[in-house]
Amino acid sequence: MFAYAIVVFVAVVALWLCAIRRPADTRAESQQWRVHNQWIMGGGVILPSVSILALLVFGVPMGHRMLPLPLAGGEALRIDVTGHQWWWEVRYPDSTISLKNELHIPAGTPIDIHLSTADVIHGFWVPRLGGKLDAIPGRTNVLRLQADKPGVYRGQCAEFCGLHHAGMQFTVTAYPPEEFTRWIEAQPHD
Repeated sequence: MFAYAIVVFVAVVALWLCAIRRPADTRAESQQWRVHNQWIMGGGVILPSVSILALLVFGVPMGHRMLPLPLAGGEALRIDVTGHQWWWEVRYPDSTISLKNELHIPAGTPIDIHLSTADVIHGFWVPRLGGKLDAIPGRTNVLRLQADKPGVYRGQCAEFCGLHHAGMQFTVTAYPPEEFTRWIEAQPHD
């Protein structure tokens, strides 16, 4: 989108410079109206339509990847995340594991993050894994994430939620699947 915005900006500046340098038109008034109508149709209808279509061609597939659509090979791993002022509570529903400001996931596996909040609106965002979704009071939203390779990824609350908002950070640690299984088994269980 940034590259496309630069192309549009350069085109607009070029047209602006052409309009400034253009000598006064001495043609008949009817001819001028025809030229003006062409500019209105091209710059006011065609250019925005093509621009929106181009952004949709790239944006819809990206948004589609973030949706928690049914998977062909079964279900995604579910992790419940609750935003609090000013920390994240992470629970693994199939166990008694409860963590603060850290999320552990298997790499190469789709994960459904079920987001809720205990107080105000929070924005769950892991930039390198894509997608940002708000946790809204009274609702549970689902965000699908997938780390393609093992590593540690930084997350941040992306909605201003009060005095200590800037410190509302968390980490996502992605393990190879067999190491994730060992991590789950090593956690204290009640």
